[in-house]
Amino acid sequence: MTEGFGKIVRMIFSGLVLLLGGMIGAQAAHLIFPLVPEEWFMAGKSWLPLWLPGKIFITIISVVLFAFLGLILSPVFLRLFGLMGAFFETHLKNTSWSEITAATIGMIVGLIIANLLALPFSDFPFGSYLAVILNIVLGYLGARILLKRQSDLHHVLGPIQGLKEKISMIRGQRERRDEGGMQLSAEERQWCAGRKILDTSVIIDGRILDVARTGFLEGVIVIPQFVLLELQAVADSTDPARRTRGRRGLDVVNELQQLGDLQVEIADTSLKTLRAESVDSGLVALADKLGGQILTTDYNLNKLAQIQGIRVLNVNDLANALKPMLLPGETIIIDVIREGKEPHQGVGYLDDGTMFVVEDGENFIGKRVEVVVTSMLQTSAGRMVFGRVRKEVRS
Repeated sequence: MTEGFGKIVRMIFSGLVLLLGGMIGAQAAHLIFPLVPEEWFMAGKSWLPLWLPGKIFITIISVVLFAFLGLILSPVFLRLFGLMGAFFETHLKNTSWSEITAATIGMIVGLIIANLLALPFSDFPFGSYLAVILNIVLGYLGARILLKRQSDLHHVLGPIQGLKEKISMIRGQRERRDEGGMQLSAEERQWCAGRKILDTSVIIDGRILDVARTGFLEGVIVIPQFVLLELQAVADSTDPARRTRGRRGLDVVNELQQLGDLQVEIADTSLKTLRAESVDSGLVALADKLGGQILTTDYNLNKLAQIQGIRVLNVNDLANALKPMLLPGETIIIDVIREGKEPHQGVGYLDDGTMFVVEDGENFIGKRVEVVVTSMLQTSAGRMVFGRVRKEVRS
């Protein structure tokens, strides 16, 4: 399929070059006429037949010659354009769409200014040369300057975006008024429009999908492009465990996008644009830029974001908050399965996966005991419950 399409492209390109060569030959023939003796064009005094005037003969020869020359050189031109395309593809591979957009807008603005400046000089002999020079110089400067100042585009376009949001809000209020629905205040709309940015750990964890299905997740869900690239790198890993986790993360993203009542956006933002060296620092920078919140299960990212004043929603905190509360003095039956880190400790687990540390439980490993809850330790990494043995439970 690709090879056949390539042949069609080469044939079309060769035909265009052939046509262009013929047009150049026709123009060249008019330049040759003054150089040919006048008697060549006079009937009866030329070696040409009477039915073929000299000018037509020279035009035909010039058209055929240049068309044939274009046909011969068409593979060279095609190869040259292919190298130019590969060059641009290589250099634009790591360039974000925001940078390309900023450079394009700057170049257009520069070209407009250049043509406006060259317009008064169009009647002068050097007017055309001045127009070319101004277009090249100001087009390049416009693209260069706006590429360096692309962050200022958000401030320039901010009023336009704000006007668009106001128009949408007024239209929505009218629709709700027509339907007799309840209107939301500006503060309520701002609260509902919060953006939540997902990191790699919370996507691989997968529990965010269950939270979204229950309807507790509101606002816009933002998944940065560099997070997807990290997921793809994990999915392409040679380690089977990492590869499985990466593929599960990609499946979670796909299922999140298919939820009808959830708005998921893929942020086309690179770490280079955010001036970040790692994914965690990029998430913090993006959250600060968008005024959003980070959804994660990563303890270190949680602390890093909190230091920089970014609000973090930790799924582990949500899971711990939903676990049944155990109060000191309550009794519970548990199986002691292994030793603890401290001497004479035993470790068991509750039904919800909470670690239960049993004091003096080393001698009851492999047995079921009734324990009394003494204290609890709550962290973002999980919850630990401490207790002491009351008695052994016989099965």
